[in-house]
Formats: sequence, structure tokens, C-alpha cells
Amino acid sequence: MISIRQLTKHYGANPVLRGIDLEVAAGEFVVVLGQSGAGKSTLLRCMNRLVQADSGTLSVAGIDAIACRDTRALRRQAAMIFQHHNVVPRLSVLKNVLTGCLGSVATLPSILQLFKREDVALAMQCLERVELAHKAHERTDSLSGGQMQRVGIARALAQRPQVILADEPVASLDPKTSRLVLQYLRDATRDLGITVLCNLHQVDYAREFGDRIVGLAHGRLVYDGDAASMSEADLQRIYPGQAAQTTATAAFAPLGQLRAQA
Repeated sequence: MISIRQLTKHYGANPVLRGIDLEVAAGEFVVVLGQSGAGKSTLLRCMNRLVQADSGTLSVAGIDAIACRDTRALRRQAAMIFQHHNVVPRLSVLKNVLTGCLGSVATLPSILQLFKREDVALAMQCLERVELAHKAHERTDSLSGGQMQRVGIARALAQRPQVILADEPVASLDPKTSRLVLQYLRDATRDLGITVLCNLHQVDYAREFGDRIVGLAHGRLVYDGDAASMSEADLQRIYPGQAAQTTATAAFAPLGQLRAQA
């Protein structure tokens, strides 16, 4: 489903991705761990051409994500869930989810926000998956942060993608809500057979929700395996340095401790 070979990306003279090799099978839920600046967000953004990679090969859902000229077609297959929701506050919950269908809607109907009956039915099904169907006709800015992120999940599902790229989707949420959002994401994508790459900082969430964990450090892949196999030495490679150890220690804290701190 996703195949990456020797992928590189620089911002000016700064190397952000340094020869990444990665294979992700259809239906896998892969969590990407790494400290800030490790290259996690850039890796995901290369997959749907929000960022153009410098070199290497990158195939997503059978599409060459580096040479592809039809970015719209690529993004229909690789939906994105952002850290800060990226919803339109003044629109209803339903209309926000329906924006996930815009990639397959002609220009004029999309401008006029005219959607087919089957698109509306699909959007409602996606809202039901995240238990927000009862909020469909409310303004999105009336929702909590966790509910807005669930709208983001429903919107991604409405694209009917083969891949979902989730860039730190719970970074701004409290621990209880974070676990709920990740549960909705994992359950929905597992039911539908969608491949997920999800950037996280929290190691306990990675262990709980990921089928597999990939670790990045300084733009290099330093770990690729299941959660049970990840050792303390692996964690130190993912979070190198004294400052990173402090961040990692907080990330390793039990959920109960995190709740007490929230």
C-alpha cells in the first residue's frame, strides 16, 4: 500500500529526511514516533504532496507520489487528519464532513456546496462511526476539541481513501479524549481496511493502538517493529540526548499518571 525507498528531503541546507526505507501493508495501523524535528510530519506530507520530496521513490495506493501530476487524485487516496482539526467553524458538522467528498465533485457544485444524496448518506454514516450523527446540523464551532477531531476523522473517511495520514491528531487533547479519538480512528479504519500512518509523541498510545511502530531520529529510521519488541535501548535511539530523554520519560508515563497531571 505504501512503499518508500531512500526518500530524502532538505529544507535549504538542513536535511530532514535522510534515506528513509519503509513498507506498509494494506490495512496496517502504523504509529510513527520521534521527537520534534525528527522528520515525522515531513514524511507524512511527502506522501500526499503537501511537501515535495527531493529524491528516492514513494508509492502510495499504487500512485507515484513524487512524479504524480494529478495531486487531486493522490489526495483522494491519501486523506489527511491534522493536529489542529482544520474544520470550518461556521459550517455545520455535516457540511464539514461533506468537504471530504469535494475531490470527486465537479467544480461548480463544489463551489455552490451542492452534494448528491448518496454523498450526504455517506457523510452521515461516517459521523455515526465517530458517534456524532446527532450533532450533524450544529455549527462546528459549538463542539469540543475532541469532537472537532472526530469530525476530522469522519471527513477523512468520507473521502473513501485507501490511506489515512494522521499528523499528531491528539497533540492538543487531554489524555482521556486522546484515547477516545484514537479508538475511533483505529476501529473505523480497521472495519474499512484503511491503511493508517499516525504520528504520535506518546509511547503508551503507540503501544496500545499501533499494529506496528516506526521510530525516526534526525531524519533516519531507527526502529521498525511491533510494540512488544520495542526495548528501552530502542526508545533511547528514537529519543536521543538528555533533553529528549525528559520528553520521552513524560511520554512513557502510565495513563493514570498522565490523567493526574492533566
